[in-house]
Amino acid sequence: MKKAKIIIDKYFLTGGVDQRIFGSFIEHLGRAVYGGIYQEGNVNSDEQGFRKDTLELVKELNVPIVRYPGGNFVSGFCWEDSVGPKEQRPARTELAWQVIETNQFGLNEFADWSRLTGSDIMMAVNLGTRGPADAKNLLEYCNFEGGTYYSDLRKAHGYVKPHDIKVWCLGNEMDGKWQMGHKTAEEYGRIASETARLMKWLDPSIETVACGSSGMMMPTFGEWEYQVLNECYDEVDYLSLHQYYGNRSNDTSDFLACSKGMDDFISGVISLCDAVKAKKHGKKEINLSFDEWNVWYHSNEQDKQIKPWNKAPHQLEDVYNFEDALLVGSMLITLLRHADRVKIACMAQLVNVIAPIMTSDTGAWRQTIFYPYMHASVYGKGTVLLTQIKAPVYESRTYGTVSILDSVCIWDQESETLTIFAVNKDLEEDVEVVCDLRQFEGYQVKDHLVLTHDDMKAVNTEAAPDTVKPTSSRASRLENGNFSTVFGRHSWNVVRLEKSLQ
Repeated sequence: MKKAKIIIDKYFLTGGVDQRIFGSFIEHLGRAVYGGIYQEGNVNSDEQGFRKDTLELVKELNVPIVRYPGGNFVSGFCWEDSVGPKEQRPARTELAWQVIETNQFGLNEFADWSRLTGSDIMMAVNLGTRGPADAKNLLEYCNFEGGTYYSDLRKAHGYVKPHDIKVWCLGNEMDGKWQMGHKTAEEYGRIASETARLMKWLDPSIETVACGSSGMMMPTFGEWEYQVLNECYDEVDYLSLHQYYGNRSNDTSDFLACSKGMDDFISGVISLCDAVKAKKHGKKEINLSFDEWNVWYHSNEQDKQIKPWNKAPHQLEDVYNFEDALLVGSMLITLLRHADRVKIACMAQLVNVIAPIMTSDTGAWRQTIFYPYMHASVYGKGTVLLTQIKAPVYESRTYGTVSILDSVCIWDQESETLTIFAVNKDLEEDVEVVCDLRQFEGYQVKDHLVLTHDDMKAVNTEAAPDTVKPTSSRASRLENGNFSTVFGRHSWNVVRLEKSLQ
């Protein structure tokens, strides 16, 4: 059996976990909204048309914040179309995904839905086909108490209290030529700066997110971040990152190494943010919002068959397998290892569209990736300890030398718990892991959750929703301050230790 060591010290800290790192994303795309979170007349829907089965699974995920309404969709979005009496809302051609948007679900419905889930809203403004004035008007509609045109319009629509949305995305993927209103870095940086200034004059309590590169492989990566922040450093609080991965070559070992690419991406963007700070003799730190991340490739071919100008087609409906869940676990670990700078992150997306939750007209179920996401969101509270790994390595085709073990440790001093998240990427062998925990006197192993399956391509379906699901392990022990465990081959693990009451 291979051997590995996790090394931590309770005085060597990475940073506190901002719970918004476990956020998600709902875009007006495919069946994310219509048929996903909202379906009037369905047997599983409430009086507002919200899917109750979906709601319960979203609550189980413990999602702290949800980005809305896009995504590429937002660059053509006229928010005024989505509010007011439904019978007066216009249907529009939606150019980003070439569908018909009925606007029967809009801003206020999403605010109602978010309150039911217990999630905050991360609102995106249209900086593609619109600009600063429209963003300011939307903010006034959402956050201003009353006595102005747009705040009184909200009241006329039945919402007396403001929505009080605190996080605002300044457009979406403006570096991409697929984006409506695509701009150069300098053009976008200027409009982001002006938009943020107007919005913060109206509501100084908000935070703003500028668009970084829509992927590490963009030809403008690096130059884009530097130029954008050079224009808007003083007005923004976060810079966004987007990245998706896929196992197109059916090389599982290389696929599981993608988290190393994600780590490199984060480290590179942090360096760029700090370079602008140094140039400007700045006093504030630009933190990161990794507000689109996931596995996305399964549905690419079937999406080519979709005819344009439908309503809510089955689009981007990746059916996730077990190996996808392993990579998602490693990506969550990567985000947590950068908790000092990654303060917001959004798994894209939440329901039906490249999502942990799937629905049909008759029910909703958990995809394989649901479980690592849920475990991290529920148990990933506290302070990330600087986690060093000594483990065997392997050579990946794309990312070079990669450790077989991904792990991060989180210490919650308030509840006196220590949580170890770990992925064993070895496809053939278990790994025996030790860790010196003598600093955590009085702690005991509470539980050890494992997600694994013999078939790397195993999936969950409505007919067989529990094909891939967590089980309990008794492999973890803590004796005289010496922790030992076994992480099975190709497995996601959550070990929770807590201080004894004795």
